[in-house]
Amino acid sequence: MDPPEAEPAAQVPSDAAPPQQPRRVCPGCDRPARVCLCHVIPSPPIPTAARVVVLHHPHESRHKLSTVPVLARCLLNSTVLLHRKLRPGLSPLLDRHPPSIYLFPPSSSSSSSTSPCLTLSQLRASDLLRRAEPEGLVVIAFDATWKHAREMVSASEEYLSRFAVRVCLDFDYDESVDGGSIYDSELLLRKEPYGGCVSTMEAVARVLRAVEANGEEVEQRLIGVLKEMVRLQASFLKPVKPRNKLLKKGKQRATIEENGAGAGAGAE
Repeated sequence: MDPPEAEPAAQVPSDAAPPQQPRRVCPGCDRPARVCLCHVIPSPPIPTAARVVVLHHPHESRHKLSTVPVLARCLLNSTVLLHRKLRPGLSPLLDRHPPSIYLFPPSSSSSSSTSPCLTLSQLRASDLLRRAEPEGLVVIAFDATWKHAREMVSASEEYLSRFAVRVCLDFDYDESVDGGSIYDSELLLRKEPYGGCVSTMEAVARVLRAVEANGEEVEQRLIGVLKEMVRLQASFLKPVKPRNKLLKKGKQRATIEENGAGAGAGAE
């Protein structure tokens, strides 16, 4: 009995696209090779008296434009906690209740937090920095979308109230104003939800300027890395266009009626 004939191999069209190769990732900074930051990330990392702890939301950890991995590589005394809330047992450092601050702007429209908020200027005038010696102040930042960050802060404040003070940056924050980017004159990598919001890396840089003996130098080095990150991404991302804020139904109706009345008055 003759063996069955083998089926002919499938013919691959000559114009078929070659299989996509996985993009190369730099082993030094763990970023795509085309946007590698090894040439600007400080080596060795920047030493600081302050110890930086970032609570990194699990969803945010998957975002390709997150600044937290870059920040962690830039600072020697930094720790990233992947979690949704601060609680006992999560950080041995925080469980010792060291003199600490946590960063989050005040909100005039939300009553979810009753914690007092110091500006950086008020922080420098307080005795908190003196009390933090010799080990150094602990700076806590929350990294997430605005909605998730609010939830994280609200869930963590009972724990933080035992040892930490809430601090905000020294510029206006306004939920009624559409947000921009870390550099209004450059590419918007990620649109901030409200005026006064900044990236986690920029916020930490501003705070370290205020609390470190060589704070201006530390801030300049961190902002320099951040600017290079923006510059490299500029050739791969489209600029973010401003979005109209969604109004509540009552406000939306009032706006429509007002616009309608204005049009009618002009037509007379």
